[in-house]
Amino acid sequence: MTSAQTNSPHPSVEMRAFLHVDVDGAPNAYGPNESKALDYEKHAHVGSKLSGKVVGYLTEKDHRTPVRQGPNDPYPGYYISTTAFYDRSIDNEHDPRRYVDAAKINYLVLGNFGIHNHVKIGDFAAVYSSRTRKSVFAIVGDEGNASGCEGSLALVQSLGYPITDGKEDSVDDTEITIRYFPGSNPNHTFFHTQAKLDAAAKALGLSKQFDEKR
Repeated sequence: MTSAQTNSPHPSVEMRAFLHVDVDGAPNAYGPNESKALDYEKHAHVGSKLSGKVVGYLTEKDHRTPVRQGPNDPYPGYYISTTAFYDRSIDNEHDPRRYVDAAKINYLVLGNFGIHNHVKIGDFAAVYSSRTRKSVFAIVGDEGNASGCEGSLALVQSLGYPITDGKEDSVDDTEITIRYFPGSNPNHTFFHTQAKLDAAAKALGLSKQFDEKR
């Protein structure tokens, strides 16, 4: 875990990581039919046990019963999965579109390294795989994993890994470099497409170039 010197006009810090796959925020992340959902419901609970506190989707006041999507939502009957970063222009917390879609947007989970280096939810990052030699832009879209070694399904797929859901697979080796740009999204700009996220990162002059010798 080191500070990074890049050609970017914005200061950055880097860490090496493996990556667990996060599907939170995807409208089909959790639902009554686990065979079709992107993840097992147990992974939406603290400690990955159904007896633990629910953290991956909205619940009724009993803190157990899932709030389900309505007929006009992307996946009627599925649970409303949430992320720490959300679209502030959407007031309705029961709208699945309010949250970062893990199946469409490259995002990272904020851990202790990022917190200690003043990274905020919504900040930009660049991520590189030394195995696939691919690099992409991402945002910090969620929290809850102190290691910071967790990223969205879209992120690991964009890096070239053949992973299709959040149930079992992960990038187990420490072959990922994460470059955070602390304070790079002070207005909490939200992105519904990866193309707009990429365009915003480029407009800021952020760099996703990494040393190929890593």
